[in-house]
Amino acid sequence: MKLWDKGFSTDKKIDHFTVGNDRELDLVLAKYDVIASKAHAKMLGKIGLLTKEETQALCTELDHINQSIESGKFTIEDSFEDMHSKIEYVLTEKLGDTGKKIHTARSRNDQVLVAMHLYLKNELSEIKGMTQELFNLLLKLAEQHKDVLLPGYTHLQIAMPSSFGLWFSAYAETLVDDLYFIDAAYKVADQNPLGSAAGYGSSFPIDRSFTTKELGFGTMKYNVVAAQMGRGKVEKATAFGMSSIAATLSKMAMDICLYMSQNFNFVSFPDELTTGSSIMPHKKNPDVFELVRGKCNKLQAVPNQLILITNNLPSGYHRDLQLVKEVIVPAIQDLKACLEILTFSLKEIKVNKGILEDPKYDYLFSVDTLNDLVLGGMPFRDAYKKMGMEINAGNFSPKRDIEHTHEGSLGNLCLKEIRNKMK
Repeated sequence: MKLWDKGFSTDKKIDHFTVGNDRELDLVLAKYDVIASKAHAKMLGKIGLLTKEETQALCTELDHINQSIESGKFTIEDSFEDMHSKIEYVLTEKLGDTGKKIHTARSRNDQVLVAMHLYLKNELSEIKGMTQELFNLLLKLAEQHKDVLLPGYTHLQIAMPSSFGLWFSAYAETLVDDLYFIDAAYKVADQNPLGSAAGYGSSFPIDRSFTTKELGFGTMKYNVVAAQMGRGKVEKATAFGMSSIAATLSKMAMDICLYMSQNFNFVSFPDELTTGSSIMPHKKNPDVFELVRGKCNKLQAVPNQLILITNNLPSGYHRDLQLVKEVIVPAIQDLKACLEILTFSLKEIKVNKGILEDPKYDYLFSVDTLNDLVLGGMPFRDAYKKMGMEINAGNFSPKRDIEHTHEGSLGNLCLKEIRNKMK
């Protein structure tokens, strides 16, 4: 059952190689193909290529197919090449010649394009919502632990005092930057490619403005060649947004893995959120955060994978573009899983409130002690040399009653301003 079947069969090896795992991936995309097919049927009715009765029959049957998808009963058997051929087969089986008319004025090329655009719009909205949920939790934790001091590091060497308020809200504000990329990707996806057919339009008098409005797109991809060239590009835009979030999650997961180590002992989690060892009974391993780190590092390679598939293709459709589905669809599921598990786990984080009582962190306060001398009138360079000599001589006495007041410092976290950025 192939939409391009001309009455003769192809070799089974060719079938297996060209179809790949499209059927499995198409189960994710099928409902979007149904949504687009319904809009297409209504448009065909509007321009007189379908009767009112035919339009209604197609829409009703497409609703039935969508119900089977939502209930998990929809399948794409090996006898079908993809979701398009299965859906058209069902329509034809139920409606006869009326079902055969659904493919008028479209191609599999713009079918999969519009399904992918609708899918990515939905997934980007979900990713944004999940990122905002993590953002809200991080700001809540920042407020809750804003007065608990934490060592700050540069070069993995003890540097200056930080705080859990500063640490949590740093990742919150970074997520705002990540969502700028997600918003950009959404804008790319929010363009209707339906009607571009195989990439060169159609001689049928179709109404693309109608399907654009019917499908809830902000605009259409007007030029039909540009629409086809969007295949792979919209996935890349999505991947760049996802990789930005992944970089933030990976860095935070790495921090947590370090901070959970007995050598740091800054944070801990309940036993049920950690794993043990098969031979070491004392172990409480940060497996969740290690997997978040690993998965998110993989996700940062996704844009490059898509670039390597698409970067030397000329304009027009090429079968290489089928491969972008098997990269982007699993990547989206991985990122959502990482966002979900990180939000779930961080709700149970426990912070160590007495970290800086250890004398090994005394040097964290050298800059604040130096700055106190400068505030007392000593030139900065002289104060710096004096402090260095005291440290080398072992005579350093830290000033622990620090006061940081400028915007964004540990004494002035600007949580309200960061929240407004997200809004």
